[in-house]
Amino acid sequence: MAESIINSHGIVEDHEGDNEDSDSNLQVELNVFRAQWMSELKPNSGSNGGNRGLSSRAADLRRKQELAREEKARELFLKAVEEEENGAVYEAIKYYRRAMQIVPDIEFKINYSRSPDPDGGNEKDMDGEIEDLLAYFHQQLTLQDNSLKICVPEVEMTQMHISALPPEVLIYIFRWVVSSDLDLRALEQLSLVCRGFYICARDPEIWRSACLRVWGRSCTKLVPFNSWREMFLERPRVRFDGVYISKTAYIRQGEESLDGFYRAWHQVEYYRYLRFFPDGQVMMLTTPEDPLVTVPRLRSRNTRVESIMCGHYRLSQDTDNQTKVFVVVSKRKEEKVAEYQRNSRFCRRNPAAPETEHSFHVGLQLSSGGRQSFNKLNWIHHSCHINYRSTGETVVTAFDLDQMYASFFFARVKSYTAFSERPL
Repeated sequence: MAESIINSHGIVEDHEGDNEDSDSNLQVELNVFRAQWMSELKPNSGSNGGNRGLSSRAADLRRKQELAREEKARELFLKAVEEEENGAVYEAIKYYRRAMQIVPDIEFKINYSRSPDPDGGNEKDMDGEIEDLLAYFHQQLTLQDNSLKICVPEVEMTQMHISALPPEVLIYIFRWVVSSDLDLRALEQLSLVCRGFYICARDPEIWRSACLRVWGRSCTKLVPFNSWREMFLERPRVRFDGVYISKTAYIRQGEESLDGFYRAWHQVEYYRYLRFFPDGQVMMLTTPEDPLVTVPRLRSRNTRVESIMCGHYRLSQDTDNQTKVFVVVSKRKEEKVAEYQRNSRFCRRNPAAPETEHSFHVGLQLSSGGRQSFNKLNWIHHSCHINYRSTGETVVTAFDLDQMYASFFFARVKSYTAFSERPL
């Protein structure tokens, strides 16, 4: 009777042998049936010792069958993981299904962590090795040759390669890349060329000069920063590779029509622009013109834009750890004289300069928002100072900060740092 049952299952197995899933499942079922059949034969044995022997053999067989099932499911599950990593999601689903049909909780019985990358080596060891990337590159260049070379040409060249230049000359070239406009972004991009350029771009004297241009004598100590580069990147400062823009919009009531049936309403929009320079100079412009028209005209500090105001600024960090920017601007002298002559009836008789001088004092709080750093300026003060030359008296008029004073947001302008006029 037992032989006939086994043979019947074998026939079904051969009939469906083309299907790989059915083959594996039927084989497992067959092994389980054999174990159950042997356990059913225990009462027919002649002695208790024989029963114990059959029982132990049946238990061993069941354990072997369970191990075989788990091993098969483990093999299928790892195959599914491999297919999923290679992007074959459909094939991975089939292997996952077959594995879970054999052992439903195989996912929790298998350790399918990634094996070490053969090309990259042990990831932890590599991270520990290049924790100080600058020292690591120094070591690599020293091991390559007895004489320190910044870089090596990839192909043979008939002309002189840049690697023939001494490091001092390359660093001077890098100072031209940074330029007097403090384009440290270009320096960071240059460091991605090769290991030698990375070393030159991390020269502490370049970053120290940049910090002195921004903060002056207040940055003589590195504390709490570990390097001059870290100070320049993390210490709050205004940005020079673009312009800060503030847009103000409001609705103004117009005059009533002649027949009194309607009254017009006007939507007014205008912009304020702030352009900072590393030497402490600043330009401020208020105009209704769109940024696409105005921004290119603010590239040079010698721009001829009408009604532009120029002056200076300074950074201040109070005890509340908030960085503030104080700006003092006024109209240019030639514009003041021209405006006075246009408005004066006696300009031919009295071509002297005007009797008063107007200057505007602006206080702003520097903050960061989104992905960019130091890209937002909030108003904290705005006043007009009128100085009478004849009496030396100064009249100060402070303005109330309402919704008309929208925050400034930074916009990077690539053309501002496209050319270098002087090295750092």
